[in-house]
Amino acid sequence: MEQITVNTRKEFDLIDITREVEEIVKGNGAVVIFTPHTTCSLLINENERGLREDILNFYSRLAPKGSYEHNRVDNNAHSHLRSLFNTSVTIPIANGRLALGTWQSIFLMESDGPRVRKVYIVIMNIE
Repeated sequence: MEQITVNTRKEFDLIDITREVEEIVKGNGAVVIFTPHTTCSLLINENERGLREDILNFYSRLAPKGSYEHNRVDNNAHSHLRSLFNTSVTIPIANGRLALGTWQSIFLMESDGPRVRKVYIVIMNIE
């Protein structure tokens, strides 16, 4: 298992980690990418400025800051709700390269930053 560290700079942001993952993959098989944090998530989408803003706006509307039961603990329920969907992604590897589509990138979505985040990378080779 490999690990990368992501230093996030904003409270809510998308950070492209594709290059860091590409440097680790090899062979043929699949890679599982996982983050062990409850207020960030992983997603695959296009790395275009307008779309990145649309994604952040979508999640902000889906889980706005507000009055939630969890806020009595640490006032970040909206961050947990924004991070419900993907703590891991799996991507095929072909000839040592991620089998991503032309416009696809891997993002860590920070929902409670700035923070230092860990991302674990497990390669399952089939050769």
